[in-house]
Amino acid sequence: MTPSAHHPVADPDHYLDFESTHMNTVIDKPAIDFTAIKRRQQATWGSGDYAAIGTTLQIVGETIAEAADVRADEIVLDVAAGNGNASLAAARRHAIVTSTDYVQSLLDKGRARAEAEALQIRFEPADAEALPYADASFDVVLSTFGVMFTPDHRCAASEMLRVLRPGGRIAMANWTPSGFIGRLFKVIGAHVSPPAGVQSPSLWGNESHIVALFGPQAAQIHCERRHFNFRYRSAAHFVQVFRDLYGPTHKAFASLDAAGAQSLERAITALLDELNVGGAGSLVVPSEYLEIVVTKG
Repeated sequence: MTPSAHHPVADPDHYLDFESTHMNTVIDKPAIDFTAIKRRQQATWGSGDYAAIGTTLQIVGETIAEAADVRADEIVLDVAAGNGNASLAAARRHAIVTSTDYVQSLLDKGRARAEAEALQIRFEPADAEALPYADASFDVVLSTFGVMFTPDHRCAASEMLRVLRPGGRIAMANWTPSGFIGRLFKVIGAHVSPPAGVQSPSLWGNESHIVALFGPQAAQIHCERRHFNFRYRSAAHFVQVFRDLYGPTHKAFASLDAAGAQSLERAITALLDELNVGGAGSLVVPSEYLEIVVTKG
């Protein structure tokens, strides 16, 4: 699918920030403190052990590298790389890869994975909204479930375009609002209110939002909806793993009292039970994401 550059922008939803526990009602909208939000995000993603969950998504890194048509000796940047799924996929295709994130512990996990496979990858701390690279430095820019969590969407998109050479490709995988993870965000947001005024990360899973962000500088935008299957023993197993290891869910549960935590657990379990296609003896939950390839004009 190649969406029209004239699609309207989707309405903003709430931005996912699991450390906030309430939302103040104000008459005049204050300026959004993106710096403070990012500090909280860093603490959130640095909690638990995201890498243990992130590695289960490796197949998406491989798929996005194929969608981007990554080739040997191309210069590739992985933005908000987490523990390096797309970075490793690009390096396996003999590209020259730089892997970036603003959480050092995740970069360290990615480096360990690369060393185990004898892959040559540079790991560097970087803010997706202020990339420390010159204009037109890369042939390909990748992100799998990473850039979508930046608080300033336009800034992040602009930075990805800036460091990409003309004719280069941006390839992303972003959870959609209507898919499992998008709905999980809403469940958690109903228990732990996000800050006011910041756009939802799930907007990155809307074709119209992608066109609005990248369209003016894009020669082509291709979007395709895909699914990743979360596979666990049961709903209880999923909840326990995500409560212990997945930073956002870990922080959400930690911010709630006992009654609130029980309510959140019941709501997540109900969502898992609704979407489970694995039958009574297992848990298989398809989660829709949007695969995006933007060719810069």
